[in-house]
Amino acid sequence: MAWPRNIVSICSLQKLKDVFQVGVMREEDPVVHTIRSHGAKVARTHRHDWLILVILAVIEVVLNVINPFHRFVGKDMMDDLKYPMKDNTVPIWAVPLYAILLPIAIFIFLYIGRKNVYDLHDSTLGLLFAMLITGVITDSIKIAVGRPRPDFFWRCFPDGKDVYDKLGDVICHGKASEIKEGHKSFPSGHTSWSFAGLGFLSLYLAGKIKAFNRKGHVAKLCVVFLPILAASLVGISRVDDYWHHWQDVFTGGLIGLVVATFCYLQFFPPPYNEHGWRPYAYFRALEESRFNANGGQTVNALHMQAIDLQIINQRLGQNGHEFTSLDEMEAGHR
Repeated sequence: MAWPRNIVSICSLQKLKDVFQVGVMREEDPVVHTIRSHGAKVARTHRHDWLILVILAVIEVVLNVINPFHRFVGKDMMDDLKYPMKDNTVPIWAVPLYAILLPIAIFIFLYIGRKNVYDLHDSTLGLLFAMLITGVITDSIKIAVGRPRPDFFWRCFPDGKDVYDKLGDVICHGKASEIKEGHKSFPSGHTSWSFAGLGFLSLYLAGKIKAFNRKGHVAKLCVVFLPILAASLVGISRVDDYWHHWQDVFTGGLIGLVVATFCYLQFFPPPYNEHGWRPYAYFRALEESRFNANGGQTVNALHMQAIDLQIINQRLGQNGHEFTSLDEMEAGHR
């Protein structure tokens, strides 16, 4: 009886064909991870990160309450500290708008088109970490250094009458809040926050548009450098407004850009990487989805083979022949 062997061969080939076809379909179909389908899982995975983020926010609030170190300021030092007091060209309330809300709006816009919750979550979390870590570092240094601002004279002596103690240090009689701010020149908070938020956005956009894919599309660099240019102009405005010395701005920009780079690389491959257009978590989820899909299909195929074996055994039962596996069946009919 040769027909059982033919049945086995046909069944086995059919199952392998089904597995292969499903694998190809899975490879071609776009994988969608939405907030509804994967949002809760992502939030649980990073719950400790969000907790640390809240702690950083509390630390940042506390740092803004602490009085900075009052550095010695003598009469001969006032020549560089007599610049006029001016309003901020870029007000403090505007910094979160362009450094946090603008990038997040771009993240959400791309999520609407791509439906990738991993990208939305990791970019938002990375941005917030970059901003808060930068804020904590900047304000900690501000408090420890206590460098006077370029307009310190008019903060300390609003009436223009300078007074010094027997050691030659200033005896300020201006508003306490303005004197407190007058000792927070180094480094520039506006600049560090701007480079942290817009620097992160620049890296994010570089990865998304594949700016470094070696195809020579130099125009893409305009998109990459635009946020950096905006952050640089904010830094320049701090010198023009006489709120900071140039060293404050340079150091603030360096701090923000370095922190933004570290936070970005924590979630995304480098922009020049061939996979720099998606976060690490997306590729891990993609591999898990493919593994589960292929594994499930293989189990289904083996289950169908077992059913086929039962049917064949039923047909051969009256002749006293019965097999425990398809391999045994093929060996028995060779």
